[in-house]
Amino acid sequence: MDPVCLETDRLVLRAFTPTDVDAVYEACQDEDIQFYTPVPVPYRRADAETLVGEKLPAQWAEDKDYTLGAFRKDTGALVGSYCLTLISRGVWELGYWAVKEQRGRGYSVEAARALCDWGWASLDVHRIEWWAMAGNTGSRAVAEKLGFTVEGTLRNRGIANDGQPHDWWVGGLMRP
Repeated sequence: MDPVCLETDRLVLRAFTPTDVDAVYEACQDEDIQFYTPVPVPYRRADAETLVGEKLPAQWAEDKDYTLGAFRKDTGALVGSYCLTLISRGVWELGYWAVKEQRGRGYSVEAARALCDWGWASLDVHRIEWWAMAGNTGSRAVAEKLGFTVEGTLRNRGIANDGQPHDWWVGGLMRP
């Protein structure tokens, strides 16, 4: 599938381009993004170049992972990265990170809702899952505002960038 462009009242969601490399690099210097998401640590500019120039376009082409950057309409600033990833037939995972300076303004809920709405309309989806390391209260707040039901905590589900196993929350959102 070719990348799509989505709009909300305040945001444009679009595929990342080479002009976004610096913004992605800067965003991924945030300790929370490095702890709670599977980005490389340390995060180098070359990591952003590879992500934007190779990995994300390939994922769209494979029809298994659709990532869009969310950008403010008023300033053009990067708000965050939002993706739907195929887990199994009809089940997709919503993933996201937000630029530290853009948090707390409702942008992530707005962007994630637009992406989920696109997923319901365009993909074979009956369930969208959300996963976050326990303690990532910002991610959980976004998921709950989107209507996800937190279904449980998985003990020691994964190894984080600190090399230690951590508990993870899981939630689900059913087709409206």
